[in-house]
Amino acid sequence: MPDIDFWYSIGSTYSFLTIMRLDDWCAENDASVNWRPFNVRTIMSAQQNVPFAGKPVKSAYMWRDIERRAAKYHIHAQLPAPYPISDLPLANQVALLGMGDGWGKDFTQTLYRIWFEDSIDAGSEAAISEALHRCQQDPRLILARARSPDTVATLEAETEQAVKLGVFGAPSLVVNGEVFWGDDRLDDALSWARVGHVA
Repeated sequence: MPDIDFWYSIGSTYSFLTIMRLDDWCAENDASVNWRPFNVRTIMSAQQNVPFAGKPVKSAYMWRDIERRAAKYHIHAQLPAPYPISDLPLANQVALLGMGDGWGKDFTQTLYRIWFEDSIDAGSEAAISEALHRCQQDPRLILARARSPDTVATLEAETEQAVKLGVFGAPSLVVNGEVFWGDDRLDDALSWARVGHVA
């Protein structure tokens, strides 16, 4: 079966819904995905796309929509969560390091819980450090690595790769060059991976 790449950005509210249910979904569907953190803010800025800031009606809808979908998936959330987050690049640089070291998925899920359950800004050093502690990582060492020019450049390269693939928002799944955007597109992406069309 072709690879399913899961492109997400810590800081994306709707990515919460996918991140918190993806393991169970993979187990239920005998599927696997490659977790790919990137900087969605870079892409949105290039598109002059500011999705919710200064848009109170749309923001209210977003939080209510996430609340409804979280209830559907039996995911706990204390809403609204702090938004937008303060340091989106740093959170994703840490996640990217973790993907290379084997703890990135756990870190991502943990940081989203801190953000959506404890109402702590996921871009803050306090939240990132707490998530690292819970993943048995040394925050001082990891944050220093995350802020290094090499890691900054790696996240930029991943973001450029996402753009080349046609990713314009998070969460997105990419299968054989086909982009499926949104938390509600998991089944379509899996169908494409298995039979080459949306069943």
